[in-house]
Amino acid sequence: MSRTIEYGNLMHRAMRRLIQEVLTDVAENGLPGVHHFFITFDTLHPDVKIADWLNERYPDEMTVVMQHWFDGLEVTDEGFSVTLNFGDQPEPLYIPYDSIVTFVDPSVEFGLRFETHDSEEEDDDEDAAEAPMAVDEPEDEHHDAEVVSLDSFRK
Repeated sequence: MSRTIEYGNLMHRAMRRLIQEVLTDVAENGLPGVHHFFITFDTLHPDVKIADWLNERYPDEMTVVMQHWFDGLEVTDEGFSVTLNFGDQPEPLYIPYDSIVTFVDPSVEFGLRFETHDSEEEDDDEDAAEAPMAVDEPEDEHHDAEVVSLDSFRK
């Protein structure tokens, strides 16, 4: 097997690192100006931690907004925890970066979307099947990332 440069995995890690850096700055200095985030994540990810009632209400994906009120934002290399308000009920959440589907800051028209492909699709692509996966990714998934248009989030 010949060695190749894994651009998809490198981009994936760089974009997750970007989210980590942005959240670290917000944890230390607060949200600047009118910046705010819509973060959609996979609630089925094994490391996601949310209240049972939220998990029942959002069994596949959930979008949270970090804007006017959030508390206890703690950022690690693997993910972040934050307490958000759901109808006057504060709830702690833990969201690993690998569970994030989209990260959008509409105040500056910036967005990231992470696509997930099942291993069955990966098996169809000989190059992907031969490529080693990054250490931080489950072996049965492949993640690609792309910049997403904010039009998809506008009502």
